Amino acid sequence: MKVAILPSNEKIGEVAADFVETLLSEKSNAILGLATGSSPLPLYKELIARHKAGRLSFANCRAFTLDEYVGLDPEHPERYANFIRREFTDQVDFPEGAVNTPNDKAENLNEGAAAYDASIREAGGVDFQILGIGSDGHIAFNEPGESLTSRTHVGFLTDQTREDNARFFDGDITKVPTRAMTQGLGTIMEARQIVLIAQGKGKARAVRELVEGGVSSRWPATILQMHQNVFVLIDEDAASELELKEHYREDWAKYVEFN
Repeated sequence: MKVAILPSNEKIGEVAADFVETLLSEKSNAILGLATGSSPLPLYKELIARHKAGRLSFANCRAFTLDEYVGLDPEHPERYANFIRREFTDQVDFPEGAVNTPNDKAENLNEGAAAYDASIREAGGVDFQILGIGSDGHIAFNEPGESLTSRTHVGFLTDQTREDNARFFDGDITKVPTRAMTQGLGTIMEARQIVLIAQGKGKARAVRELVEGGVSSRWPATILQMHQNVFVLIDEDAASELELKEHYREDWAKYVEFN
């Protein structure tokens, strides 16, 4: 796990976009794993800019989003299928049908979850997975206490997660769905490269547990310690509770120098 403590959202977006640009220069038909929420927005902004500048094309790519609320109207602006189109994929050149989202409208949700999991494997697996992290340590919608080897499934959202997401629903927690279909931790761990982005003091405890804590279902993101190719891109506030900050700064400087 490499930790980069970066000075701004813009720099986080640039560093993350560099990874994507390198991947696409080597594999133009890469499979991308897309996260929603506010954390990856600096990355998407930078990717859109590079695409418009002629540096990047997604014309041969496919993508799979991490999760989807269960129960929202298909036209609801906070439905993740709509979010990812609005904030990223409709502003670049993904082909029609290349961006896949969990089918929360499946007649049988469990079968729909299993089918989505299978579709990722059938596509060859995710080359580059983008993640955020919740204040309670969840990634995608894998909440504390769930299996560290789970597959795509339907789960209940904790009150903490719903409170954190209420800002997207006019500050009203009662408007936030109580269930979501989400890639499991076992599914996410099969991605060949993972970049996790976190900003703000509200994420500081979760980042500390992710990077320096023990692997535990109490903090689901800690399973990423077991992955061989993870980059954690954070701002100063999100890094504020790390004990080994200076070590991470030194290590990142050396990584940048030699890559």
